[in-house]
Amino acid sequence: MSEPMRDKPEIDFVEGPPPVELVVTDIVVGDGQQASPGDQVTVHYVGVDFETGEQFDASWDRGEPIRFPLAGLIAGWQEGIPGMQVGGRRQLVIPPALAYGDSGSHRLAGRTLVFVIDLLGVG
Repeated sequence: MSEPMRDKPEIDFVEGPPPVELVVTDIVVGDGQQASPGDQVTVHYVGVDFETGEQFDASWDRGEPIRFPLAGLIAGWQEGIPGMQVGGRRQLVIPPALAYGDSGSHRLAGRTLVFVIDLLGVG
């Protein structure tokens, strides 16, 4: 298994208008097992609002990674994590349609979200 990332990432402000499609950027390419659709994954992540740059969630702040099935997550994660390898760090810029919708009761509805995700384990 690859050595996990050790430091909480800083997310740089993304220039320009919010994208209308998912934008996937590998910051560090891992060399471990590759994630596939429907896998259980263990990750550390930070999420910020695209427009304000304000953090809305981070597993780092809770002191431990989380493990969950990809199938239960927002579409941007379901599409953006497969193909990633353990040990990798990837940035996802997720438009509202692939996050919490263009409108609705969720506090992040209508928002473009930026996540930096460290893949720590698959399976």
